[in-house]
Amino acid sequence: MGRVIAVANQKGGVGKTTTAINLAASFAAAEVNTLLVDCDPQSNATSGLGFAKDPERVSTYHLLMGAASGEEALLQTELEQLWLIPAHKNLIGANIELVDQEAREYRMREALAPLRDRFQFIVLDCPPALDLLTLNALVAADAVLIPMQAEYFALEGISELLDTIERIRASLNPELGIEGVVLTMLDERTNLAQQVMAELRNFFGEKVCKTSVPRNIRLAEAPSHGKAALVYDPRSKGAESYIRLAKEIIERQPSAISPDASQTFTTEEHGEAAGEVPVAEMDKSA
Repeated sequence: MGRVIAVANQKGGVGKTTTAINLAASFAAAEVNTLLVDCDPQSNATSGLGFAKDPERVSTYHLLMGAASGEEALLQTELEQLWLIPAHKNLIGANIELVDQEAREYRMREALAPLRDRFQFIVLDCPPALDLLTLNALVAADAVLIPMQAEYFALEGISELLDTIERIRASLNPELGIEGVVLTMLDERTNLAQQVMAELRNFFGEKVCKTSVPRNIRLAEAPSHGKAALVYDPRSKGAESYIRLAKEIIERQPSAISPDASQTFTTEEHGEAAGEVPVAEMDKSA
């Protein structure tokens, strides 16, 4: 069974979609079949992988409303082992239309169940709100990856998300875990960043990812070209950070993948770009 990871934080602007796109792309670069599911009506993960917004296309809205299967919604991206289920702004309507529906919290879980044998990792990009869309994603997920900035308000907001996770564990998904907390747009030179990192490590311990993502212009530019960072500029610091993050998560879950998948990444110790071989192949098709 593939592992389902929801990338969630109710605070906007913390790098959820950037993390979802680039983590999924990095899994694919490790030659691991990966599915990215856009659960956000803004559909930035969809456009960030080069797909125009199309109301006629099968999307996560149709999955949640039971109008289409996950298989019907799959789109092949330019990365050989990365697929996408797109979103559209009509997904906003699902929050209202599902209110009176039976088993409304389980729609995403039921839609993804037939795909879990096909994909080793399924990454869910959640909207920046604790609404019915995020609830569906968290009920469907095995674990939550929490991107956050090293700021005071980010620490305040994370307690609300943790409370939601506990409520979901108690009633809807007792197996839901925390994959980790990853610091994004990080400038380690500031005192505030150091203080926030210390607070997180005191509270979360080993759940704080060893990998952090620095502020990086190439990472910010990539979505405007409809590409993951490791396709747009594989040697950028942003792309390399997400490759390291994917490797870290893969090594935590050896049972979820083939034994040698993490070896696809070139080790940092040799001073080479991680994932060099698959990235070179991707560049040819870009």
